[in-house]
Amino acid sequence: MIVAEQKPLEEIMRLIAPYGRVLVLGCGTCVTVCGAGGEREVSFLCNALRLAQTRAGDGAHTFSEFTLKRQCDPEFLDMLDGRVEDADAVLSLGCGVGVQAVAEHLPATPVMPGVNTSFMGMPTEWGVWDERCAGCGDCRLGETAGICPITRCTKGILNGPCAGTKNGKCEANKEMDCAWVLIDRRLEALQQLENMRRYYPPRNFRTIPRPRRVVARAAIDEGGSNE
Repeated sequence: MIVAEQKPLEEIMRLIAPYGRVLVLGCGTCVTVCGAGGEREVSFLCNALRLAQTRAGDGAHTFSEFTLKRQCDPEFLDMLDGRVEDADAVLSLGCGVGVQAVAEHLPATPVMPGVNTSFMGMPTEWGVWDERCAGCGDCRLGETAGICPITRCTKGILNGPCAGTKNGKCEANKEMDCAWVLIDRRLEALQQLENMRRYYPPRNFRTIPRPRRVVARAAIDEGGSNE
């Protein structure tokens, strides 16, 4: 079960400020259950954003609404292809995994988080889940191009990359892409490289090995690998 809560309206308005046409994207599974990002919450948020604009005398933004059954599942992401053409950015009310999955599916579109999340993993193949969100409760994916440095960097570095990355790979795991190289490349593609120059203060996290991977026993029995 994923627990999440919607970001403050003021923070959401700051995130979407540079973009005129915003697609507010809900998720029909986990965040629907906890009342943070389902179809109803998408509608409520759009109404709140329109009302805030009216009160401020600002009509710079237009909002469209859509809810996927699951943002973290590639088979549903194809439904976005005909809906993002008229959007300058996507505000995702999915969990941190959903934000990253949508960002990977839409490499040319800025994707920002509308909720703060508490726990989750992402399926990368049948029966295999990779950790993509630590549930830190203070989502920074809007500044790091939809790629989480806490879970996707072995060291959990907030200001990277470290000196050990080589050819885009992590020094601790040569099979793993360096998270900060991925962040740098996506920020460059989005013309947001100024985010790499920002300083993010250190934070106190529990000492746990990262990134974690869970492989279902059934996947191994069907001929998969547990390595």
